[in-house]
Amino acid sequence: MSEARDSGNGDRHTDLTRRGLLTGAAAMAAVAAGAVTGGATAAASPSSPPSPGPRGRAPLLWREFARDPYTHPQIPYIGRAGCRGGARRLPRHPRVFDVRAFGARADGTTDSAPAINRAVAAAGRAGGGTVSIPSGTFRIDDVVRVGHSDVVVRGAGSGRTTLYATRNLTELIGAYGSRYGGDKSSWSWAGGLVWLAPEARWNSLVAAIRAKAWPFEGWTGNRRDEWRPLTAVAPARQGSWTVTVTDPAELRPGALVLLRLADDAGHTLPAHMAGEGPGALAYRWDDKTKLTSYMPYEWPVRIARVRGRRVTLERPLPLDVRPEWNPLLTTHVPELTGAGVEGLTLEAVKTPQRPHLLDLGYNGVVLQCAYDCWVDDVTVRHVDNGFGLVAASACTLRRTRVAGRGSHHPYFCREGSHDNLVEDFTVEERTVPAPPGTQLHGINVEGLSSYNVWSRGDMRMGTFDSHRGLPFADVRTDITVHNDGRHGGDASAGPLFGARFTHWNIRVTNGRAGLVKIDGLAPYSATVGIDPVSEFDQIDVPDFTGDLHSRLELYGSPEAVRPRNLHEAQRGI
Repeated sequence: MSEARDSGNGDRHTDLTRRGLLTGAAAMAAVAAGAVTGGATAAASPSSPPSPGPRGRAPLLWREFARDPYTHPQIPYIGRAGCRGGARRLPRHPRVFDVRAFGARADGTTDSAPAINRAVAAAGRAGGGTVSIPSGTFRIDDVVRVGHSDVVVRGAGSGRTTLYATRNLTELIGAYGSRYGGDKSSWSWAGGLVWLAPEARWNSLVAAIRAKAWPFEGWTGNRRDEWRPLTAVAPARQGSWTVTVTDPAELRPGALVLLRLADDAGHTLPAHMAGEGPGALAYRWDDKTKLTSYMPYEWPVRIARVRGRRVTLERPLPLDVRPEWNPLLTTHVPELTGAGVEGLTLEAVKTPQRPHLLDLGYNGVVLQCAYDCWVDDVTVRHVDNGFGLVAASACTLRRTRVAGRGSHHPYFCREGSHDNLVEDFTVEERTVPAPPGTQLHGINVEGLSSYNVWSRGDMRMGTFDSHRGLPFADVRTDITVHNDGRHGGDASAGPLFGARFTHWNIRVTNGRAGLVKIDGLAPYSATVGIDPVSEFDQIDVPDFTGDLHSRLELYGSPEAVRPRNLHEAQRGI
């Protein structure tokens, strides 16, 4: 295990072992060498440093970032995104609960959802374990729910174990409508037929939905009142690894807390999220009611160390901490942690895709109020919405695939989801033509979600869907996309982008823009190494006036950019 180390000045310091420190130093030396020679860098993952290649070039932006990685104005530090700081090896739980012992049958006709849920509950009562689903097709007529920490549902592999889902969330739970008003289906952007959420959170969500009152979905309860302050936090700068608190009495190393920042009457918090340029300061925030419903900003983080009133965090601060935002460390609804889904295909009964925002809820896998959880080697097929992160943080989705008849959101990341890693992902080309009135988005992010990463993707359809709601400091890197989707987002949700949004090494196979080239839209952001693109019928104008302070490098030359993968490179720093 690594040990957190305090630099003493409160500005920044990662928790590295001696080996990690040496590796990081070597990576920084490589970056420095690239800066001096004008050549490529080798600042990548210690396990797989990129080969510079004869045409590789280190952009000026990368050299700047390497000198000051935690506070760069255009590129966010995302080197610790994902479960357990982006660990390559996911946890293993030795106790095994075979679903066949609880009555599951791989005959494709017996409803095995009750048996699978009984096995999940038994693992939860035992304090954790692996729920084993062998090869074969298991019919499920209900939601498979993982509501206890340290419980992993594991199939024999996505090509061997199939859960065949026959019913949708509207049938199983009910509820059209949403907390934003209107008569659209909230299953268009929430909920999954495999749903990872704390048991208490699940129960309160279902009760509210069945009472025709769609709840707040985040970390502080249905009415945002299931929390209490732990301590106030002194002013600190974005990128700091340590903070000073008023009262550390209830803070313990390893504990998960929320950093809570409330907006003020002048809306200086969203302006800060947007980089505080003249355009952001002049922007009209008051009438963006959907955006303001996401406030306060709530950022889950584990405490690495407590020394007196000095508290070291496992990740650097995502924003400044200022007194006008009443900064607090608080409690939250009990998190789900150490849980996962692995090695299976979730296939919904094949039905036509519904018109836009009328999804019935043939949805895939969703993580909600989850921290340090994961999905690995999972395919979803014939779904309305594929993989979801809802108020989820520090989670990893690895080797995931969306396939079949076409979906609304292949991936959605919303309601204040932070520090997640989606890597080695595939969105397959749809198997049937899109019905009239439907929409295809892609890799979605919205609702103040920040410091999320999409890495090494193969998108055979879809787009880079920034769905308004001021997402900021998110990264998409090393992705090939056939850019044929459209982004969404209601005007009341405010800007498409906040600051420090980065697109790095993006290959666009059909030359269509669609929120890939963002230097004319996103403030204080970076577009580096993308194919030439041109506008199509969905043409966006910037939300903010004036100079956006956004950077563009190696346009038209994704093959030349080094490092190839921004996330891999940052892991070495």
